[in-house]
Amino acid sequence: MIFRAYISLLLCGLLCLWVPSAWAQTKSVFVLGTERGPAAEAMREGLREALRSVGFVEGRNLKMIAETVVDDEQKLSQQALNLVLARPDVLVALSVPAAQALMRHTKQMPIVFAGVTDPVQAELVPGWSPSGSNVTGVSDLLTMARRAQLIRQFVPQARRVGVVYNPADAASVVVIREFQEQLTKAGMLMVEVAALRALDVAAAARSLIGKVDAMHTFWDSHTQAAYPGLVKVANDSKIALLAADTLSVQTGALAALVVSEREVGVAAGRQVVRILRGAKPGSIAPETISRPQIQINLAAAKKQGVSLSEALLKSATVIVKE
Repeated sequence: MIFRAYISLLLCGLLCLWVPSAWAQTKSVFVLGTERGPAAEAMREGLREALRSVGFVEGRNLKMIAETVVDDEQKLSQQALNLVLARPDVLVALSVPAAQALMRHTKQMPIVFAGVTDPVQAELVPGWSPSGSNVTGVSDLLTMARRAQLIRQFVPQARRVGVVYNPADAASVVVIREFQEQLTKAGMLMVEVAALRALDVAAAARSLIGKVDAMHTFWDSHTQAAYPGLVKVANDSKIALLAADTLSVQTGALAALVVSEREVGVAAGRQVVRILRGAKPGSIAPETISRPQIQINLAAAKKQGVSLSEALLKSATVIVKE
C-alpha cells in the first residue's frame, strides 16, 4: 500500500514537471497594426516566414493573433490593452501609433516594432544602441545619402536634380532639406519647385525642363495623386525620374531604392525569435535593412533616354518590363 502511494506521488510529480515543459513549447506572438493593404500584409508574412524558418508553426507550437485598427485612437488603445492583458510572449507593432499604444500599457512585456522609419524621434527607443527597456525593432529608414548615390548610379553626369514638393507638408519639407544636404555632399545641386495642389504637380515638373539632369520624387499625397502627369513630363523631356517607392516605379519612374516590407517583417521576426529563445528586448539594438532593393522600370528607361549597364541590371531586385 505504501509502495503504491509512493509510485502515485512519483508519477504525479513527473506529470507536474512535464506539463509546464510541454506548455512552454507553445509560444504566443500578438501583432497590432494601424493599416490594411499589401504593405502591412507583406510585413506580417515576413514575420511568419522568420518564425517558420526556425520551427515555430501556427496551430502547432505557435499562437499568432494579428489585429488592425484604422483611424480610431480610442479603439487602438483599447485593443492594445486587450493584447497586453492576454499576456503573449512577444508583442509586435507595425506602426508608430501601434507601438506607442502598446507601450502605454506595459513596461515589461517584450515589444518589437516593424516598419517604423525613425523610432528615436518617435520616442520608442532612446537611440540606436540596445535600449535597456522592453522595446526593440526594425526600422525602414533609408538614408538620403543612399538616394543621392542612386542618382549617380543611373545618371552619372547629373549635376542638377529637380524635386517637386508640397511646402505645406512639414514632413516633405524636412525630407527635401535633408536630401539637399546629401546632394551637395555628392557634388550635385537641388532645384526645388513647389506644388501646393495635386493639380500643380505637372506644371511644376514642366518648369524644370532644361534646368535639371534628373528628377527625384518622395512620398507625399499631392505628388502621388498626380504621378502619371509627372511621368509624362519626364518621358516627353527625356529626364530621368527616380523615386522612393515601388508604386512610383510601377507607374513610370525609372528606378527607386526601396526597403521591402517583407524584409522588414523577416528582420523583425528574427528579433522575435531571439526573444522567444530567452533574449531580453533591451539587449537587442534596433536595426535597419542593410541591403535595400533597387527596382527598375525598363520601359521608363527607354522613354527617358537612359542606358542601363549590365551591372545595374544585375543589381536590381525587381525589374518592371512594361
